[in-house]
Amino acid sequence: MYKIEKKNYGYKITFEGLLQEEEVKEWVEKSRKVLDSAPPSFGVLVDMRLMDPLPPELQKYIEEGQRLYKEKGMSRSVVVLRSAVTKMQFQCIAKKTGIYDWERYIDASSIVNWEKIALNWIINSIDPDK
Repeated sequence: MYKIEKKNYGYKITFEGLLQEEEVKEWVEKSRKVLDSAPPSFGVLVDMRLMDPLPPELQKYIEEGQRLYKEKGMSRSVVVLRSAVTKMQFQCIAKKTGIYDWERYIDASSIVNWEKIALNWIINSIDPDK
């Protein structure tokens, strides 16, 4: 399952469960439509706390989506997760797509106020890694 929500800082994307190929393709296409009216610069919060690790054959769609968000004006993003495997997958994808320097990862299993920390990065440029 996925969901894209417009927020005052940009967009919140939620992924849950075991994603299927059709679902991830649909997310990319829906993102294209949503981003047609995006502001010149925006942030993205990706909530993956309830997502299963991504099957390798679906990573190319996530890469396509990340490139799309960056091309359309994404300035910073945060990925909130609970799985070390998923974190490693998305760090690798972010390096391939060129967004790694603008993306931060928050482990919601050990950080209670993850949303505040995430929004501080997106809105105020307060780096959670420092």
